[in-house]
Amino acid sequence: MKDLFTDSKGMALAAFPLLAQADKSVNLAPDEGIGATLQGLTIGSIVAAALKLALVIAAIVFFFILVIGGIRWILSGGDKAHTEAARSQITAALVGLVIVFAAWAITKLIGTFFGNIDVLNLTLPTAE
Repeated sequence: MKDLFTDSKGMALAAFPLLAQADKSVNLAPDEGIGATLQGLTIGSIVAAALKLALVIAAIVFFFILVIGGIRWILSGGDKAHTEAARSQITAALVGLVIVFAAWAITKLIGTFFGNIDVLNLTLPTAE
């Protein structure tokens, strides 16, 4: 009888115990955690998540531009050119915030008027 560790197949089976159990099935699907939530990904859910992320990032960016404009106004020290530049930055940031929140409101109105359409929770039909 051959020694288990002198045979190359025996060494492989000793190193990887799952190979020795050929009749056992291995379930690689995660039961919990982030891997479990990635199983149900669809194109519609990816698009919806990207739209939500874009709205949040745009709102955060315009908010910080607004804050920076306010700081520039405070630091202008009464200089008319710097005050006008800060005022125009604040105005642009406020317009950007209004556009972002209007886009969000429009998606909610579309969902309200058409009932089954919710752009921020997009479900695409499948071909059967």
